[in-house]
Amino acid sequence: MKTIKQYVGVDISKDYFDVALPREISYQHHQFANTPKEFKELIRLLPSDALVVMEASGYYYLQLAFFLHKEGIQVSVVNPLVIRRFCQMRMVRAKTDKKDAQMITEYGKAEQPDTWEPPKAYMLELKQMQAVTNQLKKQQSALQRQKEALECCPVRSQAALRSIDASLQTNSDEQEQLEKEMLGLIQEYHRQIHQNLQTIPGIGKKAALLLIALSNGFTKFKTAKQLCSYLGVCPRIYESGKSVRGKAKITKMGASSIRAILYLCSWSAVKYNKACKELYERLVEKGKPKMVALIAVVNKLVRQAFAIATKEIIYKEI
Repeated sequence: MKTIKQYVGVDISKDYFDVALPREISYQHHQFANTPKEFKELIRLLPSDALVVMEASGYYYLQLAFFLHKEGIQVSVVNPLVIRRFCQMRMVRAKTDKKDAQMITEYGKAEQPDTWEPPKAYMLELKQMQAVTNQLKKQQSALQRQKEALECCPVRSQAALRSIDASLQTNSDEQEQLEKEMLGLIQEYHRQIHQNLQTIPGIGKKAALLLIALSNGFTKFKTAKQLCSYLGVCPRIYESGKSVRGKAKITKMGASSIRAILYLCSWSAVKYNKACKELYERLVEKGKPKMVALIAVVNKLVRQAFAIATKEIIYKEI
């Protein structure tokens, strides 16, 4: 691996990206169109020992990240929230693309983030299908609410209700088809892990599928704690001094798409998963609210899933 001496920050949007090349006492700013032709122009400017740091900004960063990686240039992809917190810590008030690129460079020099490896093509497909599924679920909820509102009206348009029913059916069919496609990819590339995860009492087919998709086949995280944090199922305790004692809540900073499913899994786990049942009962006996106990059960399920997937074993009660 090449020794990294210069971190180069890139701030990416849909149509263009800004680059902050570090100089002795300042930065040299460049702006390029977000196209392969302009990517080549960027490469001409980069020092040979550069590591390009960018935010995981939707899908916009992927084309440049893949291109640079293919050309042998090391890349680091960082959660935008991490960069935002870094800017807040530095008390940076300006918010421009040029300034953002500079702060990403500063973050790279200060924190030296890990290099990025491109995800497998099928993993990108899984995430895209899951994103569309999430959007369809939101549309489904909105249509259902609209239908319920119309049914409360003394004068109802049957044409409007028929249209909503047809849209709901189409929506449901699309979700079912996407789930089949996702399951097909999981069966092709991670059949054994998918089967092993379902041996955990409380984890079903859909939860196992999403855990695999969101963790890149359990290769994205080194520890179960990191996975729990990413999924947003870690308890967050708010205390200050002697007088402020907030209730424990989940962080809700991770992947919301799977939290609702894992929450449903926790209800089954407290009945049939020995370790989860004991944890739940112990916390409730200590006076913890049932919601807090269920959060702990979700966390436990994720940790069990991580162990099963990474050790390539099936679940066994102890």
